[in-house]
Amino acid sequence: MTEAGTHIVRVVLQGEPTIYREIEVESRKTLSDLAEAIVHSFGFEFDHAFGFYSKLTGQDVMRSQPRYELFADMGEATEAKSVEKSRIADAFPDVGHKMLFMFDYGDDWRFVVEVIGLGQKVAKTRYPKVLKKVGKAPEQYGAWEEEEDS
Repeated sequence: MTEAGTHIVRVVLQGEPTIYREIEVESRKTLSDLAEAIVHSFGFEFDHAFGFYSKLTGQDVMRSQPRYELFADMGEATEAKSVEKSRIADAFPDVGHKMLFMFDYGDDWRFVVEVIGLGQKVAKTRYPKVLKKVGKAPEQYGAWEEEEDS
């Protein structure tokens, strides 16, 4: 993958195959950049810890290898790789490659991220860019949390 390449990913809300986003990102950017693009494409605030996991389902996804976590960048002892230093092209090497993206471990938002294409950067184009939005994204915080603040 050249430095001027892009990754096109489909991000599906796990368990809700009719709710997904397709996003084009620069391949040289980090997994942290990808995480932010995913979260914003669903209209969420980028305000919680997150990670990318090679295992897509099961109780032990957080022990899968490889895995990339924000905790590794926060100095915590972990076997995970850095999301701030790992490039998208390295974590997602080929079309068809999938990983589980977990965001906000308390609310446990899970998204399956799959590379559906590789492209080339277009001059004067801003990345990341959302290519397709399918389905209405759920609310990040439910009504019960708003009522507690009243």
